[in-house]
Amino acid sequence: MKLFNSSRHTLALALVSSVLVAASSCTKDLDRVPTYDLSTETIYKDLAGYQAVAAKVYSGFAVTGGQGPDATTGDIQGIDQGTSDYIRQLWSAQELTTDEAVIAWNDPGVQDFHNMNWTTSGVFVRGLYSRILYEVTLCNGFLSEATDAKLADRNITGNDATTARALRAEVRFLRALSYYHALDLYGNPPFATENDEIGGTTPPKQISRADLFKYIEQELIAIDADLVAPGQNVYGRADKAAAWTLLAKLYLNAQVYTGTARYADCATYAKKVIDSGAYSLTTRYANLFRTDNNTSREIIFPIVYDGKRTQTYGGTTFITHAAIAGTADANWNPARYGVGGGWGGIRTTANLYQQFPDTAADSRGKFVTGGQTRDIVLQTDFKYGYVPIKFKNISSTGVAGTDPTFVDTDFPMFRLADVYLMYAEAALRGGGDQGLALTYVNRVRTRAFNNTAAGNITATNLTLDFLLNERSRELFWEATRRTDLIRYGRFTGSTYLWPWKGGVAAGTSVPEFRNLFPIPSADLSVNRNLVQNAGY
Repeated sequence: MKLFNSSRHTLALALVSSVLVAASSCTKDLDRVPTYDLSTETIYKDLAGYQAVAAKVYSGFAVTGGQGPDATTGDIQGIDQGTSDYIRQLWSAQELTTDEAVIAWNDPGVQDFHNMNWTTSGVFVRGLYSRILYEVTLCNGFLSEATDAKLADRNITGNDATTARALRAEVRFLRALSYYHALDLYGNPPFATENDEIGGTTPPKQISRADLFKYIEQELIAIDADLVAPGQNVYGRADKAAAWTLLAKLYLNAQVYTGTARYADCATYAKKVIDSGAYSLTTRYANLFRTDNNTSREIIFPIVYDGKRTQTYGGTTFITHAAIAGTADANWNPARYGVGGGWGGIRTTANLYQQFPDTAADSRGKFVTGGQTRDIVLQTDFKYGYVPIKFKNISSTGVAGTDPTFVDTDFPMFRLADVYLMYAEAALRGGGDQGLALTYVNRVRTRAFNNTAAGNITATNLTLDFLLNERSRELFWEATRRTDLIRYGRFTGSTYLWPWKGGVAAGTSVPEFRNLFPIPSADLSVNRNLVQNAGY
C-alpha cells in the first residue's frame, strides 16, 4: 500500500504538507504562505525531491495535513480538520444529498446536504470547494517545477529525467481528476494552471463549464503517451487505464456538462479499459471493501489509506466508523468491523434497501436491520434507517486492521464494475453494442449473485431505468449517486422522491439550480472575476 518507498512517502508528508512549493493559488482564500524555511531549489534538488512532492500531491486526496489527524489545523482553514478530508467531503456531497445516505449529526451545515437547502456560506460547501482547489494548487506547484528546462537546470537527466516526466503525467492526471470534481459539483470554478502567476495581485479568472470540460479532455488525451501501461504502475498511482476511466466518466456526463452527448466516446474509452486485460472483477464483492483490497485487480485507481501512516478522521475511517452505532449491543459489535467503536452517524433510506428484492441472494444487499427501523422518522437519530454493511477494517480473511481507530481499507475511486456499467449505459443511449452491454452487466451480476447465473438478465430487462438501479446496487456509498441522478434528471424536481428530500419526510420537489453547488460567498467577496451559479 505504498505510493513510493516508505522513507520518501514520509518525507513528503512531513516536509511538504504546508508548503506551496511555488504553487499557483487557485483562489484568494487558498493563497497560502510557506511555514517551512525551504526553497524550491532545496526541495527539487534531485529526483527524490520530486518524488516527495508527488507523494504529497497523492496524499492530498487522503490526509488533511502533515501534522497528524489531531492537529489544531490542517491544510484547509475554516473547517474542522477531521471533516476536511477530500474523500469525506466528496462522499458527503455525492451521497448525503441522495437516497443512499442520511446522517444523524448536527454539525453546522451537515443536515443541509440531505435537506438540499445548503447556502453560499455553508461550511461544507466551502470546505469541499477549498479542498478541491487546494489539490489543484499542489499539482500546479509540482508542474511548474517539473518542466524539461528545470529538470535540465538541476542536472536531472537520463533515467531520473524519464521518471520525473512520468510523475509529471501522473500529477496532470490528479489535477484533471480534481478539476473533474469541480466541474461536476460547482460547474464554473476559478481556474489556474502552472503557467499562472503565483500570489499575484490579479485573482484567477472563472472558467465556464464547457471550457473546463474541454480542458480536462485535452489534458487526459495529452498525457496518455507518458502514463504507465494499464496495471503496470505501483499500486495507488495512476496509469493509462485511470485516465481512460476518467475520460469515460467525463463523456458519460457530457450532455449535462456541455449540452452535447458523447456516449460513443464514453463507450470507446470504457472498452479500452476492459480490452486492456489489466483488470478483472474481484471474485467476492465484499472483499473490495476490506483492508487487503490493495490486492484486488478490479480497482483501477484507489485513494490509499493506512491505519498507521495516513491517519485521518475522513476517508474510509469516516465511512466505516460512522456506519456503526455509538454503543455496542446485540445488534452492534464494532469488533466485527475491525474498529474499537462506532460513531452512530450514517444510514440509508428505504429506497436503497428496496433496490434489493432478494437480499439473501444478492451479496451486495447486506444491511443491519436489527434495532433499526426501515423508515426514517427522524434524521438525527441513528436508530432510524437500515445501515448498509460495506466498508470494514478487517481483511478478506477476517484479520483486524493495524489500528482500531484509523482504517486500512482503501477507497476505490475507479473500478472495473463501474466501467462495465458505464459502457452498458452508453450503449443503451446509442453509443455502443447493446449485446456487449448485456454481457458486461451480467458479469457484474454474476459476481453479485455469488458467481452464479441466478441474477442474470435478458436483453428485455436491460433498460436505462434498470441500469440506474443497478449502478446504485453495485456502487452505493462510492460517491457516484448524485452524479448519476443528475444525468437521469432525477436529482432535483419531483420525478423521483426519497425520504427527507427537500427537508420533507415523504420527500418533495427541489428546484433545478440545486444540480450545482454554489461558489462560496467567501470566495466571491475576494475575487471580482467570479459570478455566482444561477439560483443562489
